[in-house]
Amino acid sequence: MFQAFDNPGAGRPLQRAQWMALLARAPLDLLEPALCDHLSRPARWLRAPETGLMMVQGRAGGTGERFNLGEVTVTRCALRVQAEGAEATVGVGYVLGRSQRHVHLAALADALLQDPAHQPALDAALLAPLRRHQADQQAERRARAASTKVDFFTVARESGADDEEEAE
Repeated sequence: MFQAFDNPGAGRPLQRAQWMALLARAPLDLLEPALCDHLSRPARWLRAPETGLMMVQGRAGGTGERFNLGEVTVTRCALRVQAEGAEATVGVGYVLGRSQRHVHLAALADALLQDPAHQPALDAALLAPLRRHQADQQAERRARAASTKVDFFTVARESGADDEEEAE
C-alpha cells in the first residue's frame, strides 16, 4: 500500500523514508555544499547510476480506483560507504529525471544518515535546510493558489417594498 511520506500519520516512525523523500526532491545547490566533505570517502558501487522509466498511478479524487497515469523518468543507484571503525552502510537513491550527480549525492547522504555517528551533524547541516526549503516551496505554492481564489457571494435585496410586491 502507498505511504504518504509528507504526512506519515500518528505513531508511524518513517524516519529513513522521510529523509529519502527529502533527498529525492532536494535541489543540487543544497546537496553539494552539505556533502562536499564526505565525497572523498571510499564508496563502492553496488548499482551504478542508471536511468529508466517508472509507471505512475493515480486515484480519482485521491480515494477512487487506481489507474495508470503515465511514465516518468527515474534515475537510481546504490552504494556502500565504509565508515571509520564501523560497519559499512548501504545508501540507495531514487530521483525523478536523469541527474546522475543528484542520485549519487542522495545515495551517499542516505548511507551517512544511517550511521549514528554522522546522523546528528547531517540532520542539522543537510536535512534541516531541506525541510525549510520544502516548507518555503509549499508556502509559495499555497500563496499562488490563494491569489487565484475567487470568493462568490450573493447580494440579497433588503428593500422591504420590492419584497412585499413580489410576495402578493
